[in-house]
Amino acid sequence: MTVYPSFQPDELRRLSVPMKLGLLATINPQGLPHMTLLSTLQPFEPRRMIWGQFVEGLSKEFIRRNPKTGFMIMTLDKCMWRGKASFTETKRCGPEYDMYNNIPMFRYNAYFGVHTVFYMDLIEQYGAQPLPMGQVIAGAVLTMLAKALRRKSSRQVLNRWSFDFINVLDNLKFLSYVDTDGYPRIIPAIQTQALDRERLIFAGLPFADELRAIPTGVPLAVFGMSLNMEAVLMRGEYLGMRRAAGIPCGEVRLDWVYNCMPPVPGQIYPETRIEPVTNFI
Repeated sequence: MTVYPSFQPDELRRLSVPMKLGLLATINPQGLPHMTLLSTLQPFEPRRMIWGQFVEGLSKEFIRRNPKTGFMIMTLDKCMWRGKASFTETKRCGPEYDMYNNIPMFRYNAYFGVHTVFYMDLIEQYGAQPLPMGQVIAGAVLTMLAKALRRKSSRQVLNRWSFDFINVLDNLKFLSYVDTDGYPRIIPAIQTQALDRERLIFAGLPFADELRAIPTGVPLAVFGMSLNMEAVLMRGEYLGMRRAAGIPCGEVRLDWVYNCMPPVPGQIYPETRIEPVTNFI
């Protein structure tokens, strides 16, 4: 991919619209990748990016501890921009704060608005990349064929909803791992499906070069979402590319699942103990 140090004026215009998909990859205190859906993510200067916080979540905590992030923005015409950025500061007033809260989604919302704006310095971006729908469809078909030929595990990590959700072919899926420079990298992998209740599988196309470059054994985060704004975040060990009937496919053995949907985001697997409330002050 060609690396660009800044956004061009046309890109600033195309990516400043409210209707788009934004993903931010962060790193948790254990050094593991995490991904968050951020519809407010956008560049606002050639070398600076912003996003507005209106709900709580783990990513806001993680980015304050480790400023290195990876991002992906997809417009409604299925064109993507990806890259890396570094968190610098937050503000609770100013022109960007006012801009977000004058967007109809927030201006006329009786329950919440953007209360904090996060600022990031652009490290690099790779220009507009149309989503290759022909290869996406081919990859989904190859994944289904390979899945039918793989042995299944009996271990139960995904619940029934998450298992069925990942296997919906037109739901979006993205991978993220921490690259050698310490920044998370995001790779579209819409062809990803659940091999069983423990493992995910994806054919080695599209984005074949990027998928082959993922080191075997690294922690890999997988973010799945629908256009109805349902989402689930999973993470596990990347087992590398393996062949089934000549089809190269990547596999992820999951060990962590997280519900990232409001109103109550929280860990699904491993199950967390529910503690009684004892302090009501």
